[in-house]
Amino acid sequence: MINLNDLTFDELEREISAIGEPKFRAGQIFKWFSRGVFDFSQMSDLSATLREKLSRDYTLAGADIKEKFSSKIDGTVKYLLGLNDGNVIESVAMSYKHGISVCISTQVGCAMGCGFCASTIGGRARNLTTGEILAQVSVVQKDFGERVSNIVLMGIGEPLDNFDNVIRFLKNINHPKGMNIGYRHISLSTCGVVDKIYELAKENLPITLSVSLHAPDNETRGKIMPINKKYPIEELIEACNFYLKATGRRITFEYILIDGVNDSPRHADKLARLIGGMLCHVNLIPANFVPESGLSKSDRKTVLAFRERLEQRKINVTIRRELGSDIEASCGQLRQKAQRAGEQ
Repeated sequence: MINLNDLTFDELEREISAIGEPKFRAGQIFKWFSRGVFDFSQMSDLSATLREKLSRDYTLAGADIKEKFSSKIDGTVKYLLGLNDGNVIESVAMSYKHGISVCISTQVGCAMGCGFCASTIGGRARNLTTGEILAQVSVVQKDFGERVSNIVLMGIGEPLDNFDNVIRFLKNINHPKGMNIGYRHISLSTCGVVDKIYELAKENLPITLSVSLHAPDNETRGKIMPINKKYPIEELIEACNFYLKATGRRITFEYILIDGVNDSPRHADKLARLIGGMLCHVNLIPANFVPESGLSKSDRKTVLAFRERLEQRKINVTIRRELGSDIEASCGQLRQKAQRAGEQ
């Protein structure tokens, strides 16, 4: 059966018309998806007959809260969400002065194999559908009781490895009859799937592209990011320059600082040479401890020195504020804990 919330709004209109209902019903149904309602029987502005018909002939790709953890340090909330097939994913809500930002997943697990990331342990089970990606935002918004203002596709999975569903999600989340979240309030993070960066540029969506760079040369990057063997840094930077020219949008380069791996003054100098002159911003991230990785984060002194060296070379740089450290808020940590518990 078709999951109705996997459809774009136009597709939903056509589907509703095909079963003999007026088009405006699609708008009513579409709004319920944005409210975190995944049960046709709860859609109170639809007739009983239509609700029965929808329940009989269609399904909804929903998500429900399995576990929820709130940081006592900064108010960050981490959700372990259950999907219809029994798989679990993670979403994180972060509260800022400008509103609530939600970090969402795009896959169950991840195939990219980055050495510092818990999301990739165990590989990828499957892609999330359009409706499952959207459901994370609506479930968090419903639980908070406050409108989500920003979305970050930086949770479990590689968004560009699930390209079609992610693009459909972006168009649905931006739709005025849905959650109507502006593209400029959405960031998408990729570890560097070069061919899809070109495709994303051609979509010309005014979102923020974040590229997980994490090293300034192929030797270092290849040790911690297997994708570099398929798409070396030279090809990645070329794709980023294409994206910049096509969209005019500044790129953020994410750079996790790992003790003794990529955090030396030499690495900072190489990074400055690599991206110098580009319309970009570097976001330095102290690595999170993942027991399976054997890696540890750089100390505060090293992080500050790395930032200063980039600033001296006229690179726009910030250090990401650590959020939710007391609730294992980094991608994949909670899911891994749940899986380990299930295996015992």
